[in-house]
Amino acid sequence: MLKKETEIKSPRAAYGETLVELGANNQNIVVLDADLSCSTQTCKFQKAYPGRFFNSGIAEQDMMCTAAGLANEGKIPFVSTFAMFATARCLDQIRNSICYPNLNVKIVATHGGVTVGEDGASHQALEDISFMRSLPDMTVIVPADYNEVKQVIRYAAQMLGPVYVRLARTNLKTVFDENDYVFNPKKAVKIKEGKDVTIITNGETLWEVISCSDMLKQKGIDAEVLHVPVVKPFFAAGDIIESVKKTGIAVTVENHSIIGGLGSAVCETLCEKLPARVYRIGTPDCFGQSGEQRELMEFFGLADTRLCETISGYLGKK
Repeated sequence: MLKKETEIKSPRAAYGETLVELGANNQNIVVLDADLSCSTQTCKFQKAYPGRFFNSGIAEQDMMCTAAGLANEGKIPFVSTFAMFATARCLDQIRNSICYPNLNVKIVATHGGVTVGEDGASHQALEDISFMRSLPDMTVIVPADYNEVKQVIRYAAQMLGPVYVRLARTNLKTVFDENDYVFNPKKAVKIKEGKDVTIITNGETLWEVISCSDMLKQKGIDAEVLHVPVVKPFFAAGDIIESVKKTGIAVTVENHSIIGGLGSAVCETLCEKLPARVYRIGTPDCFGQSGEQRELMEFFGLADTRLCETISGYLGKK
C-alpha cells in the first residue's frame, strides 16, 4: 500500500489529469473555474474539452450558482478556485443553492492552509474544512498525495451529492503506491502500528507525521499513525476509537485551524464514545501570515521536527 520509493508530485496536476480522464468517459462532466485554471490545473480539461469548460472570471458566487443550475439539469459540475474563495466567499451560495437542494456539485479547492505562503492571511484558508463540515449533506475529503487525489476525484465523480475536496498548493511526497492503494471512504488508513500514542492526520501533514513518528521512535515513543482523508461523514470514528483504546492518548495534526476541522471531529467522537486525552495541533485561533512555505510550517508547529518536540512533550519525554 505504501510507496517504497518516494516521489514528489503535484496534487493539483493529479486533479487536472483525472478530470481529463473522466471527461473522456462521461459527457455530463463539466468544469467551472474562476480565472485560476492554470493554478488549479483545470486548464487541462479546458484544452481537452473546451465546450464543457466555463471560466466564470472573478465571480465565484455566480460560479457556484451556475454549477447548481448545471447540476439541476443532470450535469456533474466540478468547480474550482482557491480554497479561501471557494468557501468563505461563497458560503451562502453553497449552503442555499447546492447543499439545501442536495445537488450533485463537486467543489475541488486548491491552495488550502498556510502553505499558500507569501500570499498571506487573505489567501490562506484555515477555516474552510470547518465551514464545509458544518453544512448538511456535504462530504468533505482531504487527500494526502498525488495517487490518492486521483482516486478521490474518481470517487467524487461517481457518488451523488455535494462534495468538497481540499488540495494543497505544494508538491507533495508520495505516500501511497498507485498499484496497491485503494481509497476507502469508510476507513482510516493505518500507516504505522504503535502503542504509546495515536496520531491522526490527513492532507499534506501526513508525510510530516510519518517523519515525526520515526523521530519519536528514537526517543522510545511508539506512535500509531492514522490517515483520515474523509472528515465528513466521519466514518473513521470506529478505527480511531479502537486505536485510542490501545494507546490512551490522541494527537491530531492538520494544516487548518484547530477549531472545527479534523481535531474537532476527533474530540467530538471520543467525548461521546471513549473519553480520552486529545491534543490538537494546527493553527490556533488566528489568521495566517506571509512567508515561505516551509518557514510557515515550522512557525505553526506543523513541520516534522516541531511535531516531534511537541508530541514528546505531551508524553513527558522531551
